[in-house]
This record gives sequence, C-alpha cells and structure tokens, in this order.
Amino acid sequence: MNRFAGLFTAFTILLGSSFVPAQAQDKALTVFAAASMKNALDEVNAAYTAKTGVKVTSSYAASSVLAKQIEQGAPADIFISADLEWMDYAAGKKTIKEDTRANLLGNSIVLIAGKDSKLADVKIGQGFDLAKLAGDGKIATGDVKSVPVGKYAKAALEKLGAWIAAEPKFAMAESVRAALLLVSRGEAPIGIVYSTDAKVDPGVKIIGTFPADSHPAIIYPVAATSTAKSEAADYLAFLKGSASKTIMEKYGFNFLAKPTT
Repeated sequence: MNRFAGLFTAFTILLGSSFVPAQAQDKALTVFAAASMKNALDEVNAAYTAKTGVKVTSSYAASSVLAKQIEQGAPADIFISADLEWMDYAAGKKTIKEDTRANLLGNSIVLIAGKDSKLADVKIGQGFDLAKLAGDGKIATGDVKSVPVGKYAKAALEKLGAWIAAEPKFAMAESVRAALLLVSRGEAPIGIVYSTDAKVDPGVKIIGTFPADSHPAIIYPVAATSTAKSEAADYLAFLKGSASKTIMEKYGFNFLAKPTT
C-alpha cells in the first residue's frame, strides 16, 4: 500500500511539474501590423517573449487589409497601422480600445531603384519629372486608394506637380513590401516605399527622399483591439518602452512614444 501511495505521489508531482509550463505556453498574443514593420517588430517580439515567456504571433499586411480583417472578427489583440486613417476607421467600427491608442512611430518615403541602376541622387522637388525617370518601365508603390504608402506617395506627387504625368505608369501593389519586391527583382525600375523598407532590402538603393512637407506626416498608431487578452496591456507597455525604442530606431523608425521603461 505504501509503495502504491509513493507511486501515486510521484505521478502527481510529475503531472504538476508539466502542467505549469503548459499554462505558460497558453499565454500568447496576436499582433496585426503594417507590412513595413516586419523586420523591426519581429525583433521586438523576440525580446518580449524572452523577457515574459509570452509568445507573440504577428500578421503583416497593408493596414487597410488588417483593419478590415479585424472588423470581420479576425482574432487580433493588437493593431498597428501605418497611417492614422485606418486606425480612425477601426475606432469608428469600435474594434479597438480607444483609451489604449498611442502614436508609436514615424517614417519617411523615398524613391528607390535597383541596386545596379544608373539612377542616383534624384532631387525631388516642385515639378520633378518622375514619369521620365521611369522611362518605359513602371513605378511601384502601394495602392494609392487604400495602402498607406501609396496614399502618402500620391499626396506628395500631387503637391509636387508630378502626379498627372506619372499616374499611368504606376504599378500598384497590395502592400509596401510587395512594391519593394517589384523593384528588388527588377520588375519595376523605380518605386516609392518607406525609408525603413529600403534599408532592409539589399536589392535596392535609395535615390531620393521626398520632402517631409510634401505629404501628411507618416505616423504609426497602435492600440489594443476590443477583444484583446489581458496580456495586451503589458505588451503595449513594452512596445512603448526603451528596449523597443532601441530596436525600432536601429531599423530607421522615428520613435514617437514617450518611453515607459
């Protein structure tokens, strides 16, 4: 009888020791983030998991796509948009918690070409001829009607007087990373992407930077979704903290949030 009791106790201890890690593994968060954030946010998420043990899964796409997926019930805890308009859209649909919203990052848009292109040092200013630069090729960017980078690009070109001539040459991609790929692969001679995207792809080079006053300020707001798990609050605090700031700035983002830790 004592031997049986000992075996039962040993089994109970073993079961208990395996149960605690299982509980820890159950803690997970899902982040829906703008495609341009992939490299930086993957590193931030790895740092967060190392610190807390909470696994973070990220889904990257155009902010427009993500906002609508959340609206349709996709299970996300955090939404990070590449512009204010799609976060406003989410707020209007009541799919985010307004009191958690904050402006996290800033960025800039640049003109890129393939790494071996002869194009270089393009002065982007009033009246510059983007259509001529493209030659017989296409100009890659995000869809100007919905994808933030495309919307910023169109706004800049309209202000600089280059949109009408260039519009027929645009190849509008589903996200900024898709546009980046078109140029990196040589399928488009030039493109308009965020500076942070250009820096992570060795297949392209920056040949010009759009003046900051030629388009609305590029701001990445973040918020917990209306169905977010309780762990989302801690993740948001980490995202606005000093460790995240160091990583984001390494990738070229402007850190707008006031560091919390």
